[in-house]
Amino acid sequence: TFGMAEYCLQAVLLCLCAVLTKRFRPMYLFSFVTAVIYGFVLDAVMSPGGFLPADTVLMRVLLYSAGMVLGAAGVALLFHTYIAPEAYELLVREISAKFQYDIRTVKTVYDCCSCLAAVILSFAFFGLGHFEGIKAGTVLCALVNGRLIGRWSDALNRRFTFKDGLQLRKHFE
Repeated sequence: TFGMAEYCLQAVLLCLCAVLTKRFRPMYLFSFVTAVIYGFVLDAVMSPGGFLPADTVLMRVLLYSAGMVLGAAGVALLFHTYIAPEAYELLVREISAKFQYDIRTVKTVYDCCSCLAAVILSFAFFGLGHFEGIKAGTVLCALVNGRLIGRWSDALNRRFTFKDGLQLRKHFE
């Protein structure tokens, strides 16, 4: 299923994260659990999602925009919790922290590299004459998602004070 492929890919990314940061943290295992849960939820909503009225370009643009904004809000919220983020976001956060780079820039570079890898894989598996799976929305998301997550995070930080309700973070870090 698509969800299963998702958490298998994330397992590979968690291994890559450990190699790039030259350490393995218990949080990486929790991140994989988050990925598996995400995979099951993804599979569960794929079928009902097919019933959304996306038969016109306007509806597709509206649904895509809403999904991108809400997805960025969800990632920004996830960064403020004990819940281990999925491998994508964990890799971005770990690289940003390890090398002291701006997380928005790291996210954008990561997304663009992922998009480029998808293009290369599309050509490799379907041939140069058949471009599959990557459309304008994928490229747009790769370019703006990091900034959008950062803006959500800034807005959340202006509106709320995030602090640990329980002293569990030190056990997961």
